[in-house]
Amino acid sequence: MYRVISLPHDVDTRELRRALWAHRIGHFFTEEADGQVLWLVDPGQREAIQRLVLRWQRGEPLMPQGRPRRARPALPPWLAPFRQAPVTAAALALCLLVFAVMALLGDLVIAALTVVPVGMVKGQLAFGSLAETLGSGQVWRLLSPAFLHFGWMHLIFNMLWLWFFGRQVEALHGSARMLILLLAAGIGGNLAQYATGTVLFGGMSGVDFALLGYVWLMSRRRPADGFFVPQMLVVFMLGWMVFTMTDVAELFGFGNVANEAHLGGLVVGLVLGWYHSRRAR
Repeated sequence: MYRVISLPHDVDTRELRRALWAHRIGHFFTEEADGQVLWLVDPGQREAIQRLVLRWQRGEPLMPQGRPRRARPALPPWLAPFRQAPVTAAALALCLLVFAVMALLGDLVIAALTVVPVGMVKGQLAFGSLAETLGSGQVWRLLSPAFLHFGWMHLIFNMLWLWFFGRQVEALHGSARMLILLLAAGIGGNLAQYATGTVLFGGMSGVDFALLGYVWLMSRRRPADGFFVPQMLVVFMLGWMVFTMTDVAELFGFGNVANEAHLGGLVVGLVLGWYHSRRAR
């Protein structure tokens, strides 16, 4: 990390942030006691960010020259990140909506979104088959379990990592790439979990692990793109995945974890990260 500049707390940095992303300069701001601090991810872009900051301080145009862009209506500052990462924001909002509806309708929502239909037959749970489910046109069930969450902690942690990693992918590689990751990891993770014989599972964690793998691999193979993930976070998340696969996890109440969905999502993220990093080279 390279510390670029410290600015007062009341300085509006939105134009500078937009210009830095437009110029593909990986960065982030931190709030500290003496003001807002701008950090550079890739030291190789040091001269580029210094030139851009200097132009911003002089009040010069910052956006790349090209075809004039139609002005967008002004948004409140808190809504700006949602415009910059629409796929991530939509996935997050859908998870929150499903969680809220579950609080009202309970098992009806779960039965509608599980990977195969679930019902009661003679007082016992009965599950449909995947082939029949797809044959009847219920293709949404391949992805829909990713939007199910079974508690506040489950929801909060999954949304935290979705927002952290998803915004990076959309800002640096575009919304189309994020959508591909979401669909591939969601479906791939769900199928991996279903292959073990599990039907009642859910959560966005498979997608989160895919994003982790993608961002980590990009940060290693293409550091100039601006991706950043703390190494301790990688160690923590991978360690957590391994921990929940052991019998020890059950002693602490973590037995019902969709481990295969985590592993399947991670594999999808690494494969897509490897493919796109090689393709760009």
